[in-house]
Amino acid sequence: MAMFNLIPFAYKNINQLWAYILTETLKRLGLNCVVICPGSRSTPLVVAFVQQMPEIEAVSILDERSAAFFALGRAKATGLPVALVCTSGTAGANFYPAIIEAQESRVPLLVLTSDRPQELRNCHSGQTIDQVKLYGSYPNWQAELAEPSPDMRMLGYLRQTIIHAWERCQMPTQGPVHLNIPFRDPLAPIPDRIDLSDLQSQFHPEDFFAGIATTKPLPHSPFPIPQEWLKSERGIIIAGVAQPQAAEKYCQAIARLSQTLNWPVLAEGLSPVRNYADLNPYLISTYDIILRNQQLAQKLTPEIVIQVGEMPTSKELRHWLSTTQPQRWILDSSHENLDPLHGKTTHLRISIEEIDHREIGTRERGVYLRTWCEIEAKVRKNIDQTWEKIDELIESKAAWLISQILSPGTPLFISNSMPVRDVEFFWKPNNLGIKPYFNRGANGIDGTLSTALGIAHEQQSSVMLTGDLALLHDTNGFLIRNKFIGHLTIVLINNNGGGIFEMLPIAKFDPPFEEFFATPQDIDFAQLCATYNVQHELISSWSQLKEKLKLLPKQGIRVLEVRTNRKLDANWRKDNLKKFGADIGV
Repeated sequence: MAMFNLIPFAYKNINQLWAYILTETLKRLGLNCVVICPGSRSTPLVVAFVQQMPEIEAVSILDERSAAFFALGRAKATGLPVALVCTSGTAGANFYPAIIEAQESRVPLLVLTSDRPQELRNCHSGQTIDQVKLYGSYPNWQAELAEPSPDMRMLGYLRQTIIHAWERCQMPTQGPVHLNIPFRDPLAPIPDRIDLSDLQSQFHPEDFFAGIATTKPLPHSPFPIPQEWLKSERGIIIAGVAQPQAAEKYCQAIARLSQTLNWPVLAEGLSPVRNYADLNPYLISTYDIILRNQQLAQKLTPEIVIQVGEMPTSKELRHWLSTTQPQRWILDSSHENLDPLHGKTTHLRISIEEIDHREIGTRERGVYLRTWCEIEAKVRKNIDQTWEKIDELIESKAAWLISQILSPGTPLFISNSMPVRDVEFFWKPNNLGIKPYFNRGANGIDGTLSTALGIAHEQQSSVMLTGDLALLHDTNGFLIRNKFIGHLTIVLINNNGGGIFEMLPIAKFDPPFEEFFATPQDIDFAQLCATYNVQHELISSWSQLKEKLKLLPKQGIRVLEVRTNRKLDANWRKDNLKKFGADIGV
């Protein structure tokens, strides 16, 4: 069937033909979701993407910043690029925070900003800014497309440029790509003054689009285990910040290396490793607390450290590694520098799954490994017994409780600031296969709700753990409610301000602390939720929260608000984090 029969107006409008080539190429490459923000200049793209439904899901979202983070969440959940479309002017500028996060956390986004043609730029024509290289150095690749042209060679140029953009979203490292796309009037799918009749006789869609296929990185050869690793008993593996698509396979690969070397695995709370605990008998979850005991920290000094993925959040761990200066090896397939400590580091540009374990004999557990495991058992017992006895609504207990009660495989988005730290401190190893998600590229609180909704969209019922400021910073995310398919439960820790700042030295100086750092907002969340027609429940006990999280609803958005005391919570952490590992003797 000819293209012009599929889209009758395309042969009368060059913008629509151009947009059809773009969207059809993306569909054949494997694009399955586009997030569209309203506007006029993007009309040809919007019409063309709507024509591609249902193969490409089109989601309309009003707020550009929220839309970009929703797209980020979808890309995190699927591992595939998600397209973003907006009109000209400042609309695209609102994508910027999510694009930064996408680059820093290696998430594939294809950003399509519509623009006015050259003759309407730099002349105050309205809704026009300089959109060329709008996002600076953050995109993996960026280009401005040529203006639509009724020429077969130019259609070929468009097709190949879109293929290249798709590839650069994913290789050599996943990240954002920006295409700026100028359109002249008429923008609606109505006849223009360009004669396309000659092109119609030349264009054969199946021939034109033949050969388009999703390209994948070539697999590396199995990498042999370095002899330095095999010779050392005093080694550790750090399972850092990671959101692998195949989480169980990833955890199995780490466990294999750990058991081959007989080294402990220090697993970040944001790593899936803590949620596949049975795979790894040498799992260490309390390292941040252990390393607060200076005698233990000195006793456990390693010779070699293998860091898988990005460095964990823990300042205690970072300080320990900086002080002890072990030889470090970083396993990550990206081209980036993942060593913020600037130590004696070798980057191996491979994934943990590529390590070759063949022809490696087994060896006995050494004293060093046994020491780590014995300390972990004692500190873990101290933590668990302490939380079991505490009935007060101390916010740190939320992470510990959630780690044990969610349904298997539940996607969980963890907000920045204190939630990620409480997860690292207290998340209990389990075998629930919980899928942790987070925005730890730039570590900001912008887009928290929208990202979580993007992750939860068309997935298993999901949960978000967040503080009040992070949620308030993105309340426009609630506007996605009518487009959202699935369920998200938001566990809201409301301590009326920025709890993380209570942990910093500036907390002792008030003024200006309360007004300019803690920034309490005094919001009634029940009323806020009612405005957006979102369900709200005030949680008065941990048993109530536990009951609400045991079986999640299938549809809608629900806020479970846990009100806590910010200053008491901060003092509790200061008093207790060291105590958990203070009297451990090995």
